[in-house]
Amino acid sequence: MRFVIVTGLSGAGKSQAMKSLEDLGFFCVDNLPPALLPKFADLCFQTQGKIDRVALVIDIRGGSFFDDIFESLNQLKMENFNYEILFLDSSDDVLIKRFKESRRSHPLAPDGRILDGINEERIKLTELKSKADNIIDTSNLTPRQLKEEIIHIFVEGQKFEGIIVSVVSFGFKYGIPLDSDLVFDVRFLSNPYYVEVLKRQSGKDEPVKEYVMRWPETREFLDKVVDMAEFLIPYYIKEGKSHLVISFGCTGGRHRSVVIANNVYEALKKNGHRVIIDHRDISEDIEESKR
Repeated sequence: MRFVIVTGLSGAGKSQAMKSLEDLGFFCVDNLPPALLPKFADLCFQTQGKIDRVALVIDIRGGSFFDDIFESLNQLKMENFNYEILFLDSSDDVLIKRFKESRRSHPLAPDGRILDGINEERIKLTELKSKADNIIDTSNLTPRQLKEEIIHIFVEGQKFEGIIVSVVSFGFKYGIPLDSDLVFDVRFLSNPYYVEVLKRQSGKDEPVKEYVMRWPETREFLDKVVDMAEFLIPYYIKEGKSHLVISFGCTGGRHRSVVIANNVYEALKKNGHRVIIDHRDISEDIEESKR
C-alpha cells in the first residue's frame, strides 16, 4: 500500500495536489487529525488491497491536534506501516498574493497580517519539512505543472531529489522578476526590434531566432550560461534549495530574452533537469509593435 502524507504551507497548493492524486487513483482524505493516522492506516490495510493508494492532508488547520503528528508518525513506524511525506512550499510573496486574491485569512493570523501567519507556520513546519521525502516549491508552477510533478513522483517513480529550474524571459521596462535567483541582461545582443520585418514577431518565431542566433557572441554567451548553471545547480541542491529561477532580460521581453530563455530551457532539459519556461512579458509590446 502506498501511503502519502501531504503537508506544507497554507496556500502552497495542497488542495491542487490532492486533486491530482485523486485523478491518479489515490483514496484522498483532507485534514485528518494526526492522532487518527495509525488507526486510519490500519483500516486501509484491512481492505486487503481494495485500497492500495492513500493520500491525506495534515496541516496546521488541525490546531492543537497538529502537535500529535510526530507521535503518530513514530507509531506508524513501530507498526511497520510505510509512509512518505510530500511537502509543498512557496515563497512569501507568492503566498501573500494567493491569500489576497482568494480574500482568505491565514489560519494562524485570522485577524492579523498574512506574513505573520506565514512566518509562524514556517517555524511550526520546520521539523516536518526536514522529514519530507519530496519537496515541491510551487512558487512558479501552474496547476498543470504541479500535476506534472505529481505524476513524475507518484506514477513514474522519479523521487524528487533535485531542483526545479524556472527559466524566465522578461523586459527591463516592466521590472525584474522579484523571485529571480540569477538575472542575465541580454541587451548587449543585436536587437531584432529595429529590423522592420522582425519587429512584429517574437522570439518564438523562426526568423527572429535565426537573427539572434546568427551572432557568434550569442552562441558563446549561451554556452557560458549553461555551463555556469550546470556548475551552480548541484551546490544549490546541496544547500537545500528546491526551486531556482534564472531570468533573462531585454528591453521589452519579446525578442532577445525569449530566444535566449528558450535555448537555455532546451539545454537544461536535455541534460536531465526538471525545467519550466515562462515568457513573462512576451505579449506586452504587441500593440506597440503593430503601429
